[in-house]
Amino acid sequence: MREHYDFDKMKGEKNPYIKQLKQPITIRLDKTTVAYFKDLAGELGMPYQNLINLYLRDCALHRKKLNLKWVS
Repeated sequence: MREHYDFDKMKGEKNPYIKQLKQPITIRLDKTTVAYFKDLAGELGMPYQNLINLYLRDCALHRKKLNLKWVS
């Protein structure tokens, strides 16, 4: 094995399986929620859509449920 690999000359190729990994959707979120995730994503140095996806994935994996009580 080489001690050093030069990736500067490597041609970038897109992941051929990306369409199977993610599904584009349209979702309506309030402005304060988007602003929160954008600020947090900026601190972490990542796109806010990826951060929202990670958060929702964590909720799904841990079967988190929102406890809502509607008042009439």
